[in-house]
Amino acid sequence: MNVEERRVFQRSLINARVKVTHNVIGSEVFTIRDMSDGGVYVMTDAKPFPVIGSMVKIQVVGLPIEAPELEMIVVRRGIDGYGLQFPLNS
Repeated sequence: MNVEERRVFQRSLINARVKVTHNVIGSEVFTIRDMSDGGVYVMTDAKPFPVIGSMVKIQVVGLPIEAPELEMIVVRRGIDGYGLQFPLNS
């Protein structure tokens, strides 16, 4: 692993929609760009988003069955979105 690369898990590109729920934004639907065993990257399209360190709930939408709702932590801000990580104790 080089000095710049801090990822522990390999990313997979994916185009899926997720509902993000937090008291700052209510429930909003966003697109995720990629995911790994450690988390996802949510594209925000300049919409407001909870600050780094916030716990949010996400749920994949548009599936034939209702997906489970998962808790994640906002860990970084990118140019076009936010990185969310699964809590370390999950």
